[in-house]
This record gives sequence, structure tokens and C-alpha cells, in this order.
Amino acid sequence: MNNFHQKQIIIMTRILVPIMMILFTIGCNGDAIHSETADGVKAENAQIFIRVNQVGFRANDYKIATVISDADISGSAFKVIESKTGKESVSGKIVKGPSGWGNFPFGYSVDFTSLKKEGRYYIDVAGKKSPEFLISSRNYITITDSLLKFFKIQRCGPTNPILHDVCHLYDANKLVGELRAGGIDVTGGWHDAGDYTKFLNTTAFTTYLLLFSYEFNRTRYENDSDKNGVPDILDEAKIGLDWLLRCNYAPGKLVIQVQDLKDQTVGWRMPENDTLRYERPAFAGIGKNLVGLYSATMSLASRIWKDRIKNNEFSERCLNAATNIYAVRNSVPNVDKNPIGMYQDSRFWGKLALGAIEMYNTTKKQEYLREAQTYADSAGSDYWWSWGDMNALAHYKIAKHVPRFSDYILNNLIAFNDNRNKNLFQEGTVFSWGTSHTFLGIALHAILYRDLTGKNNFDSLAFSQRDYILGNNPWGVSFIYGYGEKYTKYFHSQVAYFNGGYFPGGVAAGPAPKAILDGYNIERKNFSYNKFNSADVLYYDDRNDYITNEPTIVTNATAIFVFGNLYK
Repeated sequence: MNNFHQKQIIIMTRILVPIMMILFTIGCNGDAIHSETADGVKAENAQIFIRVNQVGFRANDYKIATVISDADISGSAFKVIESKTGKESVSGKIVKGPSGWGNFPFGYSVDFTSLKKEGRYYIDVAGKKSPEFLISSRNYITITDSLLKFFKIQRCGPTNPILHDVCHLYDANKLVGELRAGGIDVTGGWHDAGDYTKFLNTTAFTTYLLLFSYEFNRTRYENDSDKNGVPDILDEAKIGLDWLLRCNYAPGKLVIQVQDLKDQTVGWRMPENDTLRYERPAFAGIGKNLVGLYSATMSLASRIWKDRIKNNEFSERCLNAATNIYAVRNSVPNVDKNPIGMYQDSRFWGKLALGAIEMYNTTKKQEYLREAQTYADSAGSDYWWSWGDMNALAHYKIAKHVPRFSDYILNNLIAFNDNRNKNLFQEGTVFSWGTSHTFLGIALHAILYRDLTGKNNFDSLAFSQRDYILGNNPWGVSFIYGYGEKYTKYFHSQVAYFNGGYFPGGVAAGPAPKAILDGYNIERKNFSYNKFNSADVLYYDDRNDYITNEPTIVTNATAIFVFGNLYK
């Protein structure tokens, strides 16, 4: 190499090295997506997944997305981009969360609450894009109608179902637990879930919530799609009420279940092709828990039908049923004994309190109000929501007369809110069998408290639980069929399976603890979300998974209330 070339190299080195050092410094300290992360992995090479409510938000909603990554991308910028124009609408820094998730040890939140403009958007972090979502005042205008449609799929008997023919016209061939011969007419109602069993506990819960939703905010539920002069939600509630009336086969007597575990032994089939159609026993039983829930449902129904049609015979039938069942509250066991151990309550005070307050609201007899307060104080806060843990409804109804009972709901909300602040995806409580239902129930609590007090300090808690159900979860899946870019498709539902997966209004049960799943031998075929399962919590979009992917009537009933009343 001659001296001339050596001098050129020296000069170029003296010029380029400082420039490269400056560029390196900018890259380390600036917002560029090519910055080195804390562990030396470049952000653009990291596995980054952005989770967001895929349906979207209203302008004034609390708006949070979540980022999980296998590398530390702390300090990275986020941008919210308008899909149509490609313009940046909001930007900021991602904020490190309290933990990572599963295979992704780093978790972050993205707060874009300041974005108010209507439109379609996506979030960009380090060049990775989220699913698109809408900001619109009409985002949730159709969801309750879709959720209600699910009940038409679940209809049993000669009740004009959809996606299958009339079925189970011989319910039931015998009545177990009663000294009498022959069968009993308990046709109708809804199949409880993906199977073809029917339960008084869940049917009464579901029917009550449909009625309660209508009573709570009638203007949100006035849709009358078949133009028969009756809101769709009351048409559907009457499916439940007619069956519940049949279940009250004698004064003070109830059928609590139709069909047993044989239902799950004969393979998948459409309900009209059920080989067990002539072998569907009914089971008699009663407990203070069912006394409370049954009388609450029937007395509320009586009030609604009387309000709609004066001197209404159906209203009188409902009140008579409520009265004769409530009358035996002191002479029955605390809880019913379910023959197959499903939907078995462990407590009764909350349901009995609900029965008492609804009896008071219908009859105005002071003794019912006094009993309601005694039962509700005994029930206390349950810090949960499920078909068996619904004390908040009784506390809400009593608080309309005695305001201190709102404190029980407040206790629940404080606990839920404290819990969500500790979790990356803002889960309001622990995972269970029926996680979607419980999370929706947390939102229900917030709505009830806001109605009682006028305070909206738990709105963000409600929105975060809604967002989890609609995609802001580790799997990035909306658990409601047809809503969102990526939603549950392989429900544990026989009707859905034989209709090519089409399942309007279906809500998946959602992620469950591994400790529960390990207790059941489920042969799964779809592991597409396995990458996002943690060591402790799992979700499978698999038709065989009756723990994480089965729809239930109780979940849909809660969802109908929440999505109908999430906004003022």
C-alpha cells in the first residue's frame, strides 16, 4: 500500500469514527426503533406482540393496550396510526408493567386515552403493528343483539330455535326424587351450554338477568326484530319463564334438572337427533338457594308483565309461583342436592336476600324488606361473580331502599381494582373455570355502583375487563364470536360444530388455571395459541375443550347486561 492510500485511510478514519460515534449515541438515547435494548437485542429483532380491544373504544373511554416481548424494549416509542391516512395521531413511551407473561418476560402498557377522534387505527411499537380497532360512538350498538341471538341457538323443545330443529319433545320420561309414577312436562327452556342438559339454577339466573337488564335500562333493550310488540329480550326471557313455571310442578316443589351424565356418553349429535330423546329424566329438589333465586325471578317477571299489560294473567301466574316457593324457605335444606354435582351452591344467603327484596318490590310487604336486609348482611361481600356468587344483585336492589348496602358492592370493587393494578393485563381477579363470566361480572359491579352513587371512579376497571374479553389478553383473541379481527372459532358446542363453526353471540369460557385443566383428560387438536400459554394459565380454541371454550347461558346473560349498560 503506498503512502497516498495510507493517508486517505487515516483521514477517512478520523472523519468517520466520530460520525459513527455520534450516530451510535443518538441510536442509544433517541426514539429510533433500531436502538439497542438493555440485554443487547435489537428491538426490531425482538418478538413483540401488541394486544388491544379489537372492537374498539368510544371517544371518552379509558384506552389501554398491552405489549409483551421476549426482550427488554423499555423506552421504546409507541405510535397510534390512523389506518386510512397513515398519519400519526398519538405517540408516547411504552410503560413497563408489573410483570411479563409466560414465554415473554417483558410486559408494557400503552395508554392512548387522549385519542378522541373517531376513525380506524392501529398501534405501532418498534415496527410491529397491533390489530386495527375503531374509535366510534356506535362501536357496541349491535353486540347485545348478537349476544341475545345465542339464546335462540340454545332453545330446547318447541320454541322456534335457530341452527337446529325442534328437539327433546318428551322431557321428561320420569321424575327422580319424588314418589310418583310417570313423566312430567318440562319441555322448553334452554340447553345450558354445549351439551343438552337443563338446570333450574342457571336457567333462573339467566332469566333473572335478562329481566333485570330490561328493568335497569329499558331504552337499551327495546329492539323488536320480529315486530310482535314485545322487546326481543322479553321474548327470550319468556322462554326461561315458561320452563321455570313447568318446573314448579306442585306447591313448594321444583324440578332442578333435566338429563344426567348420560348426555355426555353418546357422542356429538344435533339435538333433534339425540339418541337419548326418550331417556331424559327430571330430578326433584329444593334448597334455600333455589327458593331465593326462583322467587326473585318470578316476582320480577310478575312486575314487568303487569306494568306492560294491566290485569295480566301471566303476571299473576308468576307471582303465585314466587309466593308458593318463597313460603317454604324455612322448611327446606340450605342448598339443593344436585344429583350430578354440577352448579352446586355452597351458600344461600345472597340468593335468599334477592328473593326477599324482589318479593318486597312486587308486594310492598314490609316483612320482606326486613328479611332481605337480614339475609343480605349475612351474605356480605362475596368478592366474586358467578352463577353461585351474585350477592351484588341483592345488595344493589336493597340499596335502593337502604343506601348502606352499596358498601358491600364497594368492598368488591376495591378488591377487584387493587388486583387489576398488580397485573399486566389488568385482570380484576384470579382465573377460574368461567373466567370470561367472572371478568364480565366485575364490570357489572362497576355499573351497579355507578348507578347507585353517581360516581364513575370504577369505570376504568369496567373498561379494562371489557377490553380483556375483546382482545387485550395474552392470546390476542376476542372471546366473542364474530367480534374483532381474531376471535374464538371452535367452540365446545355441538350445534356450532354441525353448522361449520357458525355461532353468533357465542362467548368462550376463557382461560383457566392449569391446576384445574390437569384434572381432566381432554384430547385437544388445536394448539394455535399454545405459544402464549403460561405455566399456570392456559387457553385453547378447541372444540373438545369444555373448560376454556364452552359457551354458557349464564355468561351470555351477564354479557348482555354489561354491553347494554357500560355507557351512561
